[in-house]
Amino acid sequence: MTGPVTVSVTRHLDPGHEPEMTSWVQAGTALAQRFPGFLGAGWVRPGPDSGTWHMLYRFADADSLARWEASQQRAWWRDSAAGLGVVESRVERRTGIEGWFDEPALRDVDDLRPQPVAPPRWKQAVTIFLVFFPLSLLVNWLVPHVGLDTLPLVPRVLVTILVMTPTMTYLALPWVTRRMSWFLQGEPPPWRR
Repeated sequence: MTGPVTVSVTRHLDPGHEPEMTSWVQAGTALAQRFPGFLGAGWVRPGPDSGTWHMLYRFADADSLARWEASQQRAWWRDSAAGLGVVESRVERRTGIEGWFDEPALRDVDDLRPQPVAPPRWKQAVTIFLVFFPLSLLVNWLVPHVGLDTLPLVPRVLVTILVMTPTMTYLALPWVTRRMSWFLQGEPPPWRR
């Protein structure tokens, strides 16, 4: 059993078909809503004159997503865009926290090479632990040194989380995942190559 799965699709459209594209996207969303496990969909364009459309849809689990993607309704819907000049250029699937463990990359739909697989959850947990434990120790050590120990529990925890979350997300996790990529991807360590 998996958690929710989000699919991101980038499509390019021939100019002059924006109203038809809007209707096409809305029709696809209406069809997907009828499938069990559908959690939502949306789309965005970089600007009013852009021919690039970024679409997201989310299902409760991989099985629900697979039923939608294999359905005749979806096949009919995709085929109905043939006259619009719609071209898919990128498709990405994300579940859980593995987005922290790989950089988003462009992927051509016609590229038949296998996509990189997200690391196993236990390796993700080990990597997060390697960041979270020392950072937690440091923050807890700093609390009395900067006078936060006089705050009540809830504000004190809130302040520490407000410091730790961006530090982990933007600094510590990217840094450690680059250095632990060999471990996450099941390769030999750099000193054994």
